[in-house]
Amino acid sequence: MTMTPEQASWFQETFERLVDNVDRALMGKREIVGLVVSAMLAEGHVLLEDAPGTGKTSLAKALAATVQGTSNRIQFTPDLLPSDVTGVTIYDQQEHRFEFHRGPVFASIVLADEINRASPKTQSALLEVMEESRVTVDGVAHEVGRPFLVIATQNPIEQAGTYKLPEAQLDRFLVKTSIGYPTVEVTERILAGSADRNPAASLSAIITTGAVADMADLASTAHIEASVLRYAAELAEATREDPDTMLGVSVRGALAIVRLAKVRAASLGRHYVVPDDVKALVGPVWTHRIVLDPEAEFSGATAARVISRVVSQVAAPQVR
Repeated sequence: MTMTPEQASWFQETFERLVDNVDRALMGKREIVGLVVSAMLAEGHVLLEDAPGTGKTSLAKALAATVQGTSNRIQFTPDLLPSDVTGVTIYDQQEHRFEFHRGPVFASIVLADEINRASPKTQSALLEVMEESRVTVDGVAHEVGRPFLVIATQNPIEQAGTYKLPEAQLDRFLVKTSIGYPTVEVTERILAGSADRNPAASLSAIITTGAVADMADLASTAHIEASVLRYAAELAEATREDPDTMLGVSVRGALAIVRLAKVRAASLGRHYVVPDDVKALVGPVWTHRIVLDPEAEFSGATAARVISRVVSQVAAPQVR
């Protein structure tokens, strides 16, 4: 069943209320908040490349409070074990049976802080949950529930003692973006309210987690014409053929932008996707999926430039 115009209007109104509520805690980062909320509704995950102290924890807590969900923060360190993330099975001597103790990954919003500081084995444990939405321990599967959003962070400056995320793992993130520092005016407002050290705690829930799952299901029914699907496929193909790239956008990346484009269309009150939805998302959805040719990168090429060139070269279809 395809989304109706009335359902699209309801989606837009609810989406705006969600973003407004979260932005009360983050202040002045409405565009980033909208992108993270969209990723949650597209049932994907977000990678934030930011310096410390830019509001990543506040974002996770505010989003969890807004959807009446739970939030956990996992500080990734070199000695963190996979079981510290997913949970462990412990033998109960009184009941004479094994009992699964859930790890911090069992939450609506999970903040994986400095994910690149943990070993590849621990990184893989989290990325498996992100892909499957469940944890399998001793052959038993445990669902993490819906919504389930991982906001992973990495510090772009401090790279000593870190484990770089491989390209195949980066491809698992729906969106890569950055919160960045606030403007002087917003910083002044934050300093004026410095007595409130946890602004997310004062937020009231807008909808329930069940309603978030319903919104995600509804967004997936937005109509997308074959010409727009072909446009997304041609853009992805163009990134692979670009002379500056060694590895372009995968089929998973093409699927990701279609999923997020449907959410964007619904958030703007439309029950159908237009080429501009795809164009608006190619940066945050595809930049981290492109591997540049080493010689081209040495000469100054960037993934952002490749994306910009591809968008200018591939003609967008006319959708009525």
